[in-house]
This record gives sequence, structure tokens and C-alpha cells, in this order.
Amino acid sequence: MRYTRTVWARFISRPNRFVAFVSLNGESVRVHVKNTGRCRELLIPGAQVTLCPSDNPQRKTGFDLIAVRKPGLGWVNIDSQAPNAVAAEWLETQGFDRITPEYRCGASRLDFCAERDGRKTLIEVKGCTLEREGIGYFPDAPTERGARHLRELKAAVGEGHAAWLLFVIQMEGVTEVRPNVETDPDFAAAWQEAAEAGVEVKMLPCRVTENMLTAAPCM
Repeated sequence: MRYTRTVWARFISRPNRFVAFVSLNGESVRVHVKNTGRCRELLIPGAQVTLCPSDNPQRKTGFDLIAVRKPGLGWVNIDSQAPNAVAAEWLETQGFDRITPEYRCGASRLDFCAERDGRKTLIEVKGCTLEREGIGYFPDAPTERGARHLRELKAAVGEGHAAWLLFVIQMEGVTEVRPNVETDPDFAAAWQEAAEAGVEVKMLPCRVTENMLTAAPCM
């Protein structure tokens, strides 16, 4: 996926999960952050960021903050909506007969149900933006919803379906994602239980620029 009409700015501060202030053309501008995670190692004062203009005239913020440049790593896409878009593009190349987004499973909606030869593969997509020494970690903030999705995938395997936990890695140079045990031990435990039950954990590395995120799999 590629963004249009993007501009560069410098990060100033983030007073809450949804709002940041950036320096754009010498002025402090209030922007929307398209990621509710912490992103503490990314959103530091002076960091170069990419903004995408909003087409909604009713919004209080005229731009979305979609990417940030991390020293020694390069651009990191932090748009929480981008992983599903990239996953959808990639799944279309995998030979499935039918792909259904927002698939109801138990008490949750999983991101995709992909069917081939009459068998369903239930897929939950997660975007990874946290990197330490070349390894990706998830999550960067506690996610009760994420653990619930893993347990839904585990139950699906018990019902005879295939199930994937698919990580879209939103930065280059990282091909592996591990559970962030310190931040969310419940999610890490759910991950282990799901994997032991037969849920496949798949990694989808990406090419990342200031205005693009696209699958570059080496799976």
C-alpha cells in the first residue's frame, strides 16, 4: 500500500494516545496518531515523521502521523490500519478460493477467513513496530483483546480449522517476532498455548519507506 500527498515533519510531543504535536514548516501542529500503542522508542523529540493529510473537514486534526524514522533502522510504519491492508494484498497472492474479512468466530471477529478446497484458515493479523537488537516484539502495550483472539484461534484449531497468527512487520531488517513477556505475560501465555495447539505463527516482512508499506516475504 502507498500513501499519497505525504509530508515530513519533526515530532515534538504526544500528550495522549491519539494526539501528537509536530513541527511542520516551523509551526507546531496537532496531529492524529494512528496507533494506540506506546511507541516510546520511536516517538522521541526531534524524530523525523511522515504525515498524511486527512480528507475529513470535520476532524480537529488535519493530518495522520503514519511513520517515524528510527536511527539505525530506518522508517517504521505505525499506522495500525496498515497491517490488515497489506495482509489482504498478500493473501490475494496465496491461491485461496475465497477470502472473507472481519470473520465472526466465537465472541470475536477475526481479521480474515481464507478458504481453499473447502477448508477454512482463520487468520488474525498483528502489526509489529517494536524492535530490539534486530528482533521484533509484540505487543508494546498490554492487549487483552489480542490474548482473546489467540484463544479463539486455538478453539478454531480444536474444531478442525487451520489458524494463523500473522505478523506484518512494519519495518525493514526484521524477520522474526517474539512475545513481549515483560509487557504482557497473558498475551505471551496465550501465544504459547495457541502455538502448542497447532496455530501457525507466520511472519510477513515488509518493504518500508516514508510513504509505503508492502509485503516482502521471506517465509
